[in-house]
Amino acid sequence: MMHHVEMFLLCPGLYGNEGLLPARSRLRYSGRPLWEQILLGLDTHTCMELLCLLGAALSLAATLHGAFRDSVVFFCLWALYMSMYQVGQVFLYFQWDNLLLEAGFLCIFVAPLTIIRGSQSVRELMFASGVVKLTSRCPTWWGLTALTYHYETQCIPTPLAWWAHQLPVWWQKLSVVGTYVTEIAVPPLFFSPLRRLRITSFYLQILLQVLIILSGNYNFFNLLTIALCLSLLDDQHVHFWLRKPLWSWLSYGVELSVWALLIFGTIVCFDLRINEQKRGISSRTAFTFHHFNQFLKAVTIPFVWMGVLSLMWAMVTAMFRCACVSGFFRRLWGTVQWTIFGAAAVGMFTISLVPFTFIEYDTNANLWPGVRQAHELVHRFQLVNSYGLFRRMTGVGGRPEVVIEGSYDGSTWAEIEFMYKPGNMSAPPPVVTPHQPRLDWQMWFAALGPQQQSPWFTSLMYRLLQGKQDVIELIQTDIGKYPFHQQPPAYLRAHRYKYWFTEPKADG
Repeated sequence: MMHHVEMFLLCPGLYGNEGLLPARSRLRYSGRPLWEQILLGLDTHTCMELLCLLGAALSLAATLHGAFRDSVVFFCLWALYMSMYQVGQVFLYFQWDNLLLEAGFLCIFVAPLTIIRGSQSVRELMFASGVVKLTSRCPTWWGLTALTYHYETQCIPTPLAWWAHQLPVWWQKLSVVGTYVTEIAVPPLFFSPLRRLRITSFYLQILLQVLIILSGNYNFFNLLTIALCLSLLDDQHVHFWLRKPLWSWLSYGVELSVWALLIFGTIVCFDLRINEQKRGISSRTAFTFHHFNQFLKAVTIPFVWMGVLSLMWAMVTAMFRCACVSGFFRRLWGTVQWTIFGAAAVGMFTISLVPFTFIEYDTNANLWPGVRQAHELVHRFQLVNSYGLFRRMTGVGGRPEVVIEGSYDGSTWAEIEFMYKPGNMSAPPPVVTPHQPRLDWQMWFAALGPQQQSPWFTSLMYRLLQGKQDVIELIQTDIGKYPFHQQPPAYLRAHRYKYWFTEPKADG
């Protein structure tokens, strides 16, 4: 609901007829576009606003009343956001938008039969995010120094990011080790038949997401990940067996062995040692890129089979629930549902193998061609996606930041200050989660490369010269704080600066 409301507020400035990237330019014209003809002749951006309001209303209804939490409503919500995504262009092409679409489509299956769990998406998200950090060969990730740069170079830091940046280097390196463990070693435990292993892996993921929320503004992404992780707590069948004393003792032994092996592997792989001189823990990457590739080849296929077994178990339990329903017609209807949604779940899992195996070339190359063809057919619907967060650490030599200035005479310049992104050095970092100021985010990407990689930036400058209020409100909702609110500037210029966090003892 919140996301639809947010898009409703951003739509005029981003996709309006006088916005940065007018949505109507993305539609094929045959006279008038089809959806404009259907929706009472409204123009394109008004239709988008109507879709946002409809999505917000459906989301609110599903939140307040259980009768609306069914496959039809979830399909409508997915279709509404997919419609926005198709014309959203660069401002909606984030990995969390893909994850939201994927999770929304999963809800269609979860609502009636709970055939697919969100843990499948979380496993792919977390495991791929950990793997790409190493396959990218980024020296900061391999040297375990990435977090010494991350807090000050991320898109929109929080106030706590400054404090996190001041932590000693040994702690930052140890935090990178913890990130690798949480993102690479822990996700396989999502499918463990032992309840406590799943629950512990759940809390490790929650800890990582909460730390990210505290130190960075990543909109709804981490909240969505936490919501998907909740599926790890659905353990009614396993809990029944854990109540037996013998199995309880055996499970304790297996769980302790798993965590002991995980701790031992972490110590060996990252050469963790107590450094008495520095009063900390030293660490380094004790394996090579070749070793890591061999590891990926060894674990990718077992990971796939773990997913297969998990899906089979979910389908069998769903079939059992359908068979236990009283009444012939209700049982028949449940069986029909199980057949349809089960087939769709198997198909969705199958095509998800294509993006998941991107992390390992040989496994991906050996996939059946029919699976690839099926994936290509549905790829534009964003049903399954590949992920890879923070593949390479940016801003190693300082955080690049674009600052726009305007002038009436070409000699006296005034900075156009954004509400959220760093600019004014006297302003503290904001806290905006779960909101995503999409223009501020794109300004961060624009600073990382040449202007040709951000063609929308030219449109931004043009709209500011025109004084378009919808675009100005993307920068400052309080128009009075915009330096050219009375009259558009005659000149605009953009400088690229480098920013760093202040040192703890620095004056000012």
